[in-house]
Amino acid sequence: MEFDLQMVLVILASAVATYATRIGGYVLITTMKRIPPRMEAALNAVPAAVLTTIVAPAFFDGGWDAKLALVVALIVGLKVSHTWMLVAAWLIVMAWRRTIGF
Repeated sequence: MEFDLQMVLVILASAVATYATRIGGYVLITTMKRIPPRMEAALNAVPAAVLTTIVAPAFFDGGWDAKLALVVALIVGLKVSHTWMLVAAWLIVMAWRRTIGF
């Protein structure tokens, strides 16, 4: 494997861009005396957006076991704690794979 300067520069530029975006938000918020309501609403929406980017591909690209587990997790998660939601989804996937054979 030979040394590729262009690849090293791309990796360094990506690292700098990632660090700048992460530290930029922190610096912006710490310099404010008060967070505007629109910014607070946007920050409150971040966890849902991240969860969607994780769950949506699993739902649309996964098998029926993943689809059923996600639906069960949603229903159980609305009623009880998150631990029971994870346990219910895990049991669905394990039972599906045991009976169907995936």
